[in-house]
Amino acid sequence: MRNEVYTIKRIASVVGGEVIGNQSVDYIIRNILFDSRLFVEPENTVFFALTGGRNDGHKYIAELYEKGVRAFVVNAFSDTNSYNNYPEAAFIVVDNTLAALQKLAAYHRSQFDIPVVGITGSNGKTVVKEWLYQMLSPSMTVCRSPKSYNSQIGVPLSVWQLNNSHDIALFEAGISRPDEMQKLAEIVKPTIGVFTNIGPAHGKNFENIQQKIEEKLKLFCNNIEKLVYCKDNSEIAEIIARHDIHTFSWSRNDRDANLFIASVNSNSDNTVIKAVYHGKEISVTIPFIDDASIENAINCWCVLLLLNFPNKTIAKRMEHLESVEMRMELKAGVRNCLIINDSYNNDLNALAIALSFMNAQHHDNKVLILSDILQSELPEEVLYKNVAQLVDNKGVDTFIGIGPALCSLFKPGGKIALSEKITSYFYQSTSDFLANHPMQSFDSQIVLLKGARNFQFERIMKMLQQKSHETVLEVNLDNLVQNLNYYRAKLKKETKIMVMVKAFAYGSGNYEVSNTLAFHNVDYLTVAYADEGVDLRNRGIKLPIMVMTPETNTFDHIIKYNLEPDIYSFRSLSQLEDAINQLDAELKEPVGIHIKLDTGMHRLGFLPEDIDTLIERIKANPKLTVKSVFSHLATSDMPEQSDFVMHQIGKYEAMSSKIVSAFPYPIIRHILNTAGVSRFTEYQYDMVRLGIGVYGVSPCEEDRGKLHNVMSLKTTIKQIKEYGPGETVGYGRNGKITKPTRIAVVPIGYADGLRRRLGNGKACFWVNGMAAPIVGNVCMDLCMIDVTGINCQEDDTAVLFDDNHPIEAIAEACDTIPYEIMTRISQRVKRIYVKE
Repeated sequence: MRNEVYTIKRIASVVGGEVIGNQSVDYIIRNILFDSRLFVEPENTVFFALTGGRNDGHKYIAELYEKGVRAFVVNAFSDTNSYNNYPEAAFIVVDNTLAALQKLAAYHRSQFDIPVVGITGSNGKTVVKEWLYQMLSPSMTVCRSPKSYNSQIGVPLSVWQLNNSHDIALFEAGISRPDEMQKLAEIVKPTIGVFTNIGPAHGKNFENIQQKIEEKLKLFCNNIEKLVYCKDNSEIAEIIARHDIHTFSWSRNDRDANLFIASVNSNSDNTVIKAVYHGKEISVTIPFIDDASIENAINCWCVLLLLNFPNKTIAKRMEHLESVEMRMELKAGVRNCLIINDSYNNDLNALAIALSFMNAQHHDNKVLILSDILQSELPEEVLYKNVAQLVDNKGVDTFIGIGPALCSLFKPGGKIALSEKITSYFYQSTSDFLANHPMQSFDSQIVLLKGARNFQFERIMKMLQQKSHETVLEVNLDNLVQNLNYYRAKLKKETKIMVMVKAFAYGSGNYEVSNTLAFHNVDYLTVAYADEGVDLRNRGIKLPIMVMTPETNTFDHIIKYNLEPDIYSFRSLSQLEDAINQLDAELKEPVGIHIKLDTGMHRLGFLPEDIDTLIERIKANPKLTVKSVFSHLATSDMPEQSDFVMHQIGKYEAMSSKIVSAFPYPIIRHILNTAGVSRFTEYQYDMVRLGIGVYGVSPCEEDRGKLHNVMSLKTTIKQIKEYGPGETVGYGRNGKITKPTRIAVVPIGYADGLRRRLGNGKACFWVNGMAAPIVGNVCMDLCMIDVTGINCQEDDTAVLFDDNHPIEAIAEACDTIPYEIMTRISQRVKRIYVKE
């Protein structure tokens, strides 16, 4: 393993290019950029001007040069004379920029002698990769493909991440047509392979399924040590047998497989898989019950056995596998509907995944709008019989089929019939549906849109989604889960997790976030006021919910909706007891309460001298049960105040111990908030409370750079005008024009949560990657930004904060904290929920 240093001249040598332009530019290259929209920083970056389809990367050289990029890889057929306009830049001229990128990545891969797992197949690549990462990362430093980077561009970028710290690498490789995999094989050079399965995805460019298998196998035909595959897939097994490949097989039917699956038993929550390996019985349990997850888990099991992990270790890690989400958008719809927009992989397997996701939303009235499936190698009748069975099995209430094939096969007297309990409608085209379907029937339902691109389901989405203006808050639920798991990894297995979803889940949307958290097995949710908890109950959230600030007139609702109040004073205790007495006949079991102790925050809570009386009061009322005892740390995010944290923990220990020991049943104790989890992990007690960190904002230095952004606030340019010196912009004429200037108007103002004090250049939007300062005062519904020198037009996106532009910068400009920025975002701003 070598510590290769890549300069511009070294890269030119590797890819066989010629350096022109400024020959003195030869800094070390660490970052590869291929999309100008992904620009982060100019230092140590080389831009590959890729061409293809409707885009040409050479068009963005001027923009990136202005941003400070000084190293470019360009095609020989481009106008090299124009590069004289960039005197400080060096250009590596090659015959083909994509081929050069792949060649560089292949060379980089050759510098590392570590296990590399190459993963291909029709479905499950990302899940297998991510699950392997989850199970390997506790004991190894793992390099893996970002998300679904498995293409001709994604694979080189994935491999480029390899460095000397890595013990193992996990790379996906996907193809959509013949002659692609050989290029990826030269880049990945896997030592262990995984062939997940074969299916219809991207099948239209292959003559038959056998050709597709042969093409995918090219990933493993050179120096592979072992190839993991399922012998029960006869088509894959027959073709593998024709090649000289060392294999590690698994099977439910063939006892001669390396791993013989003896039994698979699922209950409502998990699946126990028993197998025979080297003549011995072994087993694992996974927290999933669907067939795809079982298959993916077995593939991962094989890889870990190949890597000589003890099965005891594998089994322990399998128990904690976390769900890997797919590419979907979850949006609020008309008339209290919830819309899932999923146009990724319109095939049978992808439909099953999307329906499973819809079921996970715990909605009673499920609607599927499905177009003809255009990517399938199955005979049409067989394909749609499978669709009918899937729709029935997944509990769809209403099925709307769009397309000639669905109309022909499912019409009355047709070859295929749905279950009688399913209401069904069929339309020849999307236009036919929009013109003739009773749109008022969409009311309080969850609707899954699953359509091939040719059917333009975006027209249906536009009709169904909740009408709102063009400013949106994009909420990345995958990143929310990653942040949750970041903190979860710091805790003992038995430690419970409570997550704050108060204040509309910090502005991100309390139901959608709560549902995701419930799906990922948190133990408690917390709201500030009873109405927030009632709303979650009405929308199907069944997790225990603590109400932190119960108001006097809401205790009856708290009891009726099975919420658990925070009791912080004798007055609040008396108010709860009064409500209990009034509802005595309706009580089925004691009301759970959470006791708050004041250990130094001096906000709400009982003091040490209150504890004896408090215990007596609770013991005297059999209609009360203590669920937890907690306190709040005032300075857990301040290293200079660590002594005070320890002072609070000491007081909490004494006070809570006295309460816990006074009752015959177990009582949960918790004092750590988000920063406390990172800085005082040893005091996690029975449960911790997570807040801002789950939403992607680091509360302390220990978490800096380790969390994933969850919220992105975006809007669109409504109008662009040009003004000359002497003109003014906005109320009070505070935006003064001193030179020829392009002004863009964006539909976001202080009524949306854009603080008025951000006007007059205090903050900027980001348009096509470039800063556009706010000009003049922020208005109620609009503001104006300076887009001079930015290549943009009306309807382009303007970003206030996102993955690359942190919300902390906006908070700093307002002299406040990110919490306030997040929670001030108006509910008229449409929330869009993204799952990769």
